[in-house]
Parts: sequence; C-alpha cells; structure tokens
Amino acid sequence: MQRFICRNCGNEVHFESHRCVRCSAMLGYDLASDRMLSFHPLENVWLGASSDATNLFLCANADSAGCNWIVSEPKTQCVSCSRTRVIPDLAVEGNPARWARMEAAKRHLFRSLVRLGLPIPSRQEDPAHGLTFEFLADETASDGSRKPVLTGHDGGIITINIAEADDARRELLRQRMGETYRTILGHFRHEIGHFYWDKLVAGTGAQEGFRAVFGDERADYGEALKAHYENGAPAGWRDSFVSAYATAHPWEDFAETWAHYLHIVDGLETARAYNMTLSATPGPERTNVAVAFDPYAKPAAADLVAAWVPLTVAINALNRSVGQPDFYPFVLSEPVSAKLAYIHELVAGAPV
Repeated sequence: MQRFICRNCGNEVHFESHRCVRCSAMLGYDLASDRMLSFHPLENVWLGASSDATNLFLCANADSAGCNWIVSEPKTQCVSCSRTRVIPDLAVEGNPARWARMEAAKRHLFRSLVRLGLPIPSRQEDPAHGLTFEFLADETASDGSRKPVLTGHDGGIITINIAEADDARRELLRQRMGETYRTILGHFRHEIGHFYWDKLVAGTGAQEGFRAVFGDERADYGEALKAHYENGAPAGWRDSFVSAYATAHPWEDFAETWAHYLHIVDGLETARAYNMTLSATPGPERTNVAVAFDPYAKPAAADLVAAWVPLTVAINALNRSVGQPDFYPFVLSEPVSAKLAYIHELVAGAPV
C-alpha cells in the first residue's frame, strides 16, 4: 500500500481513513487516481481530485458499511461495494460491524486487482461468470441443527461466511484446522485466485504450463479434499508448497500461491512507500536490499522474491521481539518461487 496524505493539511492518513485526525477534513479514496481526497466544506470541493472536483461523492455504502471510496454519481456504489450482491441480515446483532469488516478487506483486494490491470467483470457485464460476492451466515434448522456456510468460489460467485469477521471465531478455526495464518483479506485473495484460474488458465494456452508447475487439476477434487482432511499434508510439504492446504489439489495450490503473490506485491509497495532498506545477510559485510521498483509495475518475479524474503525476516524478528507470532510464517522454496513466477507471468499477460 502506498502512503496517503490529507490534501487539506498535509497530515498522513490511511487507506481506511474517513477523517483526518489533525484537521477533521472528510476523506475519500479515489480509485481512478489512487489518491486520498479531502473535502473542503467552505468551497464545497474535493481537494486533490484529478478531474472535476465538484462532481464527486462518497459511495452509497459510506454510512451503512463504512466505505470511504469516491464515486462520480450520487447515491451509487463504488466498484468494490457494487460487486456484493448478498449481505448478512443487519437486524442481527453484530452483523453490521461484520459486514463493514468484510467490505473493508474487499476494498484492499479491489485496489490490488485494479493496480495489476486484472479484469473484474460484473455480473451485469458477464451474467454467467461475472464476479460477485455473497456474505452469508450459518443457519439454524427447525430441529436446532446448524447448517454451516462454506467459504468458496463457484462460477464467479465468491461466498464467505460472515463469521470470518469475528476475530475470536476465526482464531478458533485457525487453530482447529492447524493453519499458521487466517485473515479476512487472505480469504479474499485466495478465493479470487480460483476466479482467475477459471478466467485466465482454464481452456487457454496457459493450462499446460499450469500442469507442469502445479500438477494435473483433472485429479478428482472431492476425493483430494477428503484425503487431505483425513490424512493432512504429506511429510516434507514445505519443500514444494507455500502452505499445507496447498497440497490438497492443484487448484488449491494455485489459489494459495495467488494469495501469496498479492501479499507480496502489496507488502513490497508498503515497504517502498516507507523507504525501507533491509540487510539480506547479517554481519559486517552485509548487502542491503531496498525496494527500488514499483511492485505493481510487473518487475521480474525474481526481484519480487529477492526483496520480499529479507523483509519478512526483518518483520518476523520485530514481531518476536514484542512477543507476537511471526508476521509471515511461510517459506518460499525454489518450487514455490517457480509457482509465483508462473502467476507473475499470467498476471502480466492478463487481458484488461
């Protein structure tokens, strides 16, 4: 993520900010220019806009879901909010806050997709396979049994259980499933990987290359998942996979690696924005590594990994120094780096 400033007073603000803490100016993020705009009430204008600053408005979900994105028509939704077609029952206690957390994470996702130039067709543009989201809650049947909502992707429809927005519940699931990492944004980045497999790999010239790197996706998916949940990941899985779940099936390997690719690109942009320089090796003859490139400008895949690894080592050490778990508890082996390179080339050639 880049750094943002209040256009009214120059104070640093954040991607999620609604008001400047210094001057109290109302803030709005403009996706087209990738800028944070500041509203000047006396002049009735958005400061920092690259277009007509008087014809801009906050997303229609500003009050209901806390969206701070700018739109060009009043009472309309931004590109991220408009892709949500089912929201949880807001009459249920806690659901308004859960929905807001979901939408906040989704806005991070959409900024990355747009910055990478990836297609994000709506359901109106592509009724059969367009991208849309459903945030659902577990249901209770008349006999008292629970009908759980499974997070997943199907033909452009990404469903996420609203319970993922509860930190305690999500942590309980993480521990129960033996995961090292579980976040709302991670879910979005994983499931969107399935969407782009369908859009960019399936039935294209990229499919054979996919099989050479990830394996043959024609293996029975249901049986593969069943075996994974019964037996777990094979011994030595870290030598070839970015996560234990990636071992379940080539589709899951792709989605897990896709999520990590988005983690890397966005994380490196943040490091670059703060001019972070890191040591690749300890000792007096250490070589310093700086993120001297825009990771969203599609540099070489090897450059992304070379800059990311020392960054994760440094932040993991910082986390440990204050008693926190590792920021990035993963290993990028050579086979995983090759998978990241495949996704990097896929993204670079993606049709807009």
